[in-house]
Amino acid sequence: MKNNKKTIAIIFVSVLVVATLVLLFMAAVNSGNAFALRIQGIMTQLYGGIFASLTLFTLTLVFSLPIGLLVCFARRSRFKIVALITKFYISVMRGTPLMLQLIVVYFAPYYLFKIPLSSNYRFYAAIIGFSLNYAAYFAEIYRSGIEAVPKGQYEAAKVLGYSRQQTFMKIVFPQMVRHTLPPVTNEIITLVKDTSLAYAIAYIEMFTLAKQVAAAQSSIMALFVAGAFYYIFNLLVAFVMGRIEKKMNYYSK
Repeated sequence: MKNNKKTIAIIFVSVLVVATLVLLFMAAVNSGNAFALRIQGIMTQLYGGIFASLTLFTLTLVFSLPIGLLVCFARRSRFKIVALITKFYISVMRGTPLMLQLIVVYFAPYYLFKIPLSSNYRFYAAIIGFSLNYAAYFAEIYRSGIEAVPKGQYEAAKVLGYSRQQTFMKIVFPQMVRHTLPPVTNEIITLVKDTSLAYAIAYIEMFTLAKQVAAAQSSIMALFVAGAFYYIFNLLVAFVMGRIEKKMNYYSK
């Protein structure tokens, strides 16, 4: 409990510092400061890339979190063939580079089925590649959370007349969520940074755009601005997940 309070305090102070810096930056822009105006110009150029990165991040979570739960169920299936196939899938997703997986997802339709590739497909390939990759990681996290629930609780639920579905939804699932929040948070933070790997299939997200701006201006300032965005967004993610974790603590009381 003390560790949770300490973590929340650190996140709160970090958010407060960032908010203060933002206010100071806005004041500098309003006063016509040359450096602040330059940063504002870079941020304007990166706007489209920021939106692309946020879209990729959001849709990946929307698809990978539930898919990961389904993969987890398949991984724990009583049917050995299903469990083995799922285990192999998880092994491949976790054992090969995400960049390679994106390239395979993008080019596979053409090389396997001779389907012409369009520029719009880059976006869908990025979503598919990221979702399949992170679903594998989430599946293993979910599995560890489910297996952390004592077997005695399953037996108690059976004595009380709970069905398997009721046991999972009312007893196992809430505890699984509490157990898996810290590692899930780590994966979400990693996802924020991994969105930059979409450049492998020429999907223009924020970091790719920042590199283009940096090359055009012969300055690394755009890269620092992109790095600041990743940091601030991860602070927000950590803050939100910390609040959720605090709400789930009543299961441990």
